[in-house]
Amino acid sequence: MSLTCEDRVMTSPMSHVRSVLLDGFQRVEDGVASVLEDLDADDLCWRPDPGANPVGWLLWHLSRQQDAQLAALAEVEQVWAADGWHDRLGLPYGPRASGFGQSAEEVGRFRVEDPTLLGGYAAAVHGLTRRLLDSLEVEDLDRVVDTRWDPPVTVGVRVYSVLEDATKHLGQAEYVKGMLGRR
Repeated sequence: MSLTCEDRVMTSPMSHVRSVLLDGFQRVEDGVASVLEDLDADDLCWRPDPGANPVGWLLWHLSRQQDAQLAALAEVEQVWAADGWHDRLGLPYGPRASGFGQSAEEVGRFRVEDPTLLGGYAAAVHGLTRRLLDSLEVEDLDRVVDTRWDPPVTVGVRVYSVLEDATKHLGQAEYVKGMLGRR
């Protein structure tokens, strides 16, 4: 594909990066909605075995990690707390929990009575994601946000890492939903 001179003037490197990232995160949001279709509260909690993660927990965790990490980049409060999702979902976890490092027993306590709430939370997180991506400039991508790694983590690497983690968990949720349908 060749761009005209007018196309080159109207587009910037950041608009291309933003477009690709927005597409990826939109696919995650759409995938969450698709996984939630036709599931009830019991389906959200079903585990293939006692040590496995249920569909609902996987969707909650992917949204929590996206919310926590991107809110930190945007320097805003997580929608989990700001919009009252912690209280609305009524999970048996503390307000800062994201699922990271939880034991099988803790995961087993996951229960959401209304599956549409998980979709609502995922949509709210997607809104935060869009706002962050819309605010980024190309020079922001190289800003270091975590020096505990070698090489240090930049905004661009963190955003991509969050997207990659969300797609992995979405795939896991799709797989568990498929197993649920075959039980």
